[in-house]
Amino acid sequence: MGDEEKRHRAITARRQHLKSVMLQIAATELEKEEGRREAEKQNYLSEHCPPLHLPGSMSEVQELCRQLHAKIDAAEEEKYDMEIRVQKSTKELEDMNQKLFDLRGKFKRPPLRRVRMSADAMLKALLGSKHKVCMDLRANLKQVKKEDTEKERDLRDVGDWRKNIEEKSGMEGRKKMFETES
Repeated sequence: MGDEEKRHRAITARRQHLKSVMLQIAATELEKEEGRREAEKQNYLSEHCPPLHLPGSMSEVQELCRQLHAKIDAAEEEKYDMEIRVQKSTKELEDMNQKLFDLRGKFKRPPLRRVRMSADAMLKALLGSKHKVCMDLRANLKQVKKEDTEKERDLRDVGDWRKNIEEKSGMEGRKKMFETES
């Protein structure tokens, strides 16, 4: 175990060393990238924003303000156009995602066959080997002794149901039905 433990420590130390070297390289790359961005920013500003010189007379100041307003209007128009393009592309993306979602959702369902299973088989399939309770429902039913009630005797004594219906048809039959009940 001592030999294996030394090897494990060496591997861990090597990993930590490699990780620190990678972090140092990444830090220098980040610094270079930051410097490159700053240089690009300065180049862009020097191209598009000449140094401001304020004229002395009022008419020259007004002319400068007009020029600045014209540049602001052009920049606002460009910004508005870009916003519209972004909104349009966002809408297209949402539509494409919806179509993709719809296509994923459509699949052909296989025809399913009806499977008849007893309650025991169903519980065994769901619970696996844990199933110990017997679900024989007929065995758990109580035996009920059927008692002869007056209604049942009357129903048996009535006989053919067609005769009974013919007797009760029409208004007289209904009248008889109410008279016999009371």
